[in-house]
Amino acid sequence: MRIRVRRALISVSDKRGVAPLARELSAAGVEILSTGGTSRLLAGEGIPVREVESVTGFPEMLDGRVKTLHPGVHGALLARRDRAEHLEALRRAGIEPIDLLVVNLYPFSETVARPDCSFEEAIENIDVGGPAMLRGAAKNFSGVAVVADPADYGTLLEELRQHHFTTSLETRFRLARKVFAHTAAYDGAVSDYLSARDVSGGPAATAAPDARSYPERLSIQLEKLQDLRYGENPHQTAAFYRDLPVAAAGTLAHYRQLQGKELSYNNIADADAAWECVKTFGACACVIVKHGNPCGVAEADDPAGAYAGAFATDPTSAFGGIIAFNRPVDAATARSVSAQFVEVIVAPEFSRDALDVLAEKQNVRALQIPLHHGVAGVDYKRVGGGLLVQSADARNVGPRDCKVVTRRAPSADEMADLLFAWRVAKYVRSNAIVFARGRRTVGIGAGQMSRVDSARIAAIKAEQAKLPLAGSAAASDAFFPFRDGLDVVIDAGATAVIQPGGSVRDDSVIAAADERNVAMVFTGIRHFRH
Repeated sequence: MRIRVRRALISVSDKRGVAPLARELSAAGVEILSTGGTSRLLAGEGIPVREVESVTGFPEMLDGRVKTLHPGVHGALLARRDRAEHLEALRRAGIEPIDLLVVNLYPFSETVARPDCSFEEAIENIDVGGPAMLRGAAKNFSGVAVVADPADYGTLLEELRQHHFTTSLETRFRLARKVFAHTAAYDGAVSDYLSARDVSGGPAATAAPDARSYPERLSIQLEKLQDLRYGENPHQTAAFYRDLPVAAAGTLAHYRQLQGKELSYNNIADADAAWECVKTFGACACVIVKHGNPCGVAEADDPAGAYAGAFATDPTSAFGGIIAFNRPVDAATARSVSAQFVEVIVAPEFSRDALDVLAEKQNVRALQIPLHHGVAGVDYKRVGGGLLVQSADARNVGPRDCKVVTRRAPSADEMADLLFAWRVAKYVRSNAIVFARGRRTVGIGAGQMSRVDSARIAAIKAEQAKLPLAGSAAASDAFFPFRDGLDVVIDAGATAVIQPGGSVRDDSVIAAADERNVAMVFTGIRHFRH
């Protein structure tokens, strides 16, 4: 059933696009009710507007805390048009129905995200009347259209123009679903903020928000980006969701697919692993990922050179891999990459010539993502019946963080390779061993139950790729509990080692390194990746 819009209530915190919307509604003969700042804005634009208090018969009070909580508003929104007794109740009360509600809420999430936000300011940005109106109108979608997102103004106006300023049931239901998701996310944000705080002692009542706190009750709101072809395996279904209110800038959730087949679950998981790794490098770099692990990483003066170095680490595993660059991809790089079988290429930009080259491989997916070096603030991991939540592993180690623990200190070249290997090891599944030389990986061992086995696999990979390990640097994502793993690394050719330290047998491991004239540094930081 189509409903004619004769009366609209507009009260918004985010005033983008509201004046053009109201102007067109008014020109079509729609009576506009409004409150406070929105009313002043519309009147200043020359748009006829009626204050809500003229409907309620009660002025705003308590610094605006109470203005729409009145039967004159909620009765007009909740009355069912298909029930004679509801319409008769409105008539007796002198209330006219509202056919369109345009409301968005106080910016709570944006306010509490500011480092200087006080507890009192956060409380004042908890909207009460707005959610009440939105829920009431959304519940009554059979007769009322409700809009909470300025992005919907354009499509709403287009429908109104085409259908004599009436709305369809399909549109009203779609908008109502969006409103309930919006208010649920809003309430979740308030709950998360408050349940991470305790004001019983007093001082926390005025303290700035502590972003490191974990709330007693956690609300997670996600927005579906797309359905996927299938999950990890073809018999599983899957979808890709991103964080709300806004996914962290530069994360995979901001990708734009320029060409290629539809993405699968595994494509997205591996593309994320490659992208998160490559964007930590300051120099031009390439990362190739297969089954969640980097199988080749290199820095170079240009993307083509970085790709060549990364690919040479493990050409076998690179087959059908995911490739990420932290620099724009040019035609030369595109030609090099397309010479092998590749599933996905991720980069901050692709030149026109590069896209022309890749167009010859129609199945190759090209994803463009704005380059930001930050990481998402929180990691989630599903377990049976629950969820593990932790802060993201955003810690990077520099030369000043490294403590030389052996008689011999690493040379400048060794230190550069140690830090390079360490950065890669952070993204390799534990137990992780990474050999590097000349700003490129030359052997990677991942995901073994024993650190010794990871070291052996890394050496075997290097041998298979015909990459000598003599003079290389080796990184271990966690400490060596015994000297056996270190001996395997040294036997393979490493002359410098980087590891967190912290084992009860550190002294014996350091003595083993000194015995073999190997430089070793401790970071004090562990990078388990399970």
